[in-house]
Amino acid sequence: MLEAVARAAGVSAAEVRRAAMMAGDLGAVAAAALGPDGAAALARYDLRLFRPVQPMLADSAATVDEAMAECGGEAVVEWKIDGARIQVHAGDGRVAVYTRNLNDVTERVPEVVEAVLSLGLGTRGVVLDGEVIALATDRRPLEFQDTMRRFGRKLEIEALRAQLPLTPFFFDLLYDAGASLVDEPLLARLQRLDSLLPPRLLIPRLLTSESAEAARFQADALARGHEGVMVKAAGAPYAAGRRGSAWIKVKTPRTLDLVVLAAEWGSGRREGWLSNLHLGARDPATGGFVMLGKTFKGLTDEMLEWQTTELLAREVSRDGHVVHVRPELVAEIAFNEVQRSSQYPGGVALRFARVKGYRPDKNAADADTIDAVRAFLPSA
Repeated sequence: MLEAVARAAGVSAAEVRRAAMMAGDLGAVAAAALGPDGAAALARYDLRLFRPVQPMLADSAATVDEAMAECGGEAVVEWKIDGARIQVHAGDGRVAVYTRNLNDVTERVPEVVEAVLSLGLGTRGVVLDGEVIALATDRRPLEFQDTMRRFGRKLEIEALRAQLPLTPFFFDLLYDAGASLVDEPLLARLQRLDSLLPPRLLIPRLLTSESAEAARFQADALARGHEGVMVKAAGAPYAAGRRGSAWIKVKTPRTLDLVVLAAEWGSGRREGWLSNLHLGARDPATGGFVMLGKTFKGLTDEMLEWQTTELLAREVSRDGHVVHVRPELVAEIAFNEVQRSSQYPGGVALRFARVKGYRPDKNAADADTIDAVRAFLPSA
């Protein structure tokens, strides 16, 4: 649709895409593009307070060396923590917190609101990009599912906060004092971020052009219990809603965010539950999904009960004991390696795949691509 609007209006697809991301309304953007001002009208769409935008996304790489080579030159290397993505808007005496799906969760994360207000940012006008995570008393991360307990629909906020406090970490500044910064290079945005926030609220990071130094930083992040690192091109602007090589995630152990395409009824102890999951990666070329294989490993009884309910609600057809579903649920899948396979249409399969957990903060468009999966293939 973006491409069609661009062609009809005689403007670039990039201009339409950027305006749509900022406006959150493709219909309004299409009307503006097709109006008398065309590209000039699109240029007026920019980041505004309390109108959240889709977050910038990252590609994947198997190693830090690959990620550094992809970014080229100097790169910002950050901890990759297994938290929930948040976008915080502050101004006019109020603070709003949004998820990566642009849901308003302000009331559920009072720690974030208090941290921002304590710095006097409630009247400055800022938009912060970051993550919030539940930490143990030794500052090591708890499981992702523990963090997500704070985002349930029916909560006793204060009681759960006392039991499971959240810690915010910020890694980008998109808007400051009335001005959008999304077109500024990453380093310029980080310099302004550093001037506003204390170190305790900043994701630890390193600026380097040396792969060996980045690898040491990665080893330290892993030793502290985090997923790995993000490698970001130092001069890159903030591409809202886009996935590209300007940001690259390197996670260890290896995991992928995949979409559940179908599930099989279990047997024995799992009888009555949908168990064996059919997993798919996103195919940007077709807009569909490519099956990579199946797994029933890693599923707890609680997860089996939950996924049976959720998958049946998304059922589209049945083929014997297989229930095919709308490709909506995203699961984080750990695996040992990717191997070539003639059994599946993508030509690859996951070895020793197991479910690490579901990602209710992500939708199918956030899943990893088939190209990201193939990147894990060993070199010939």
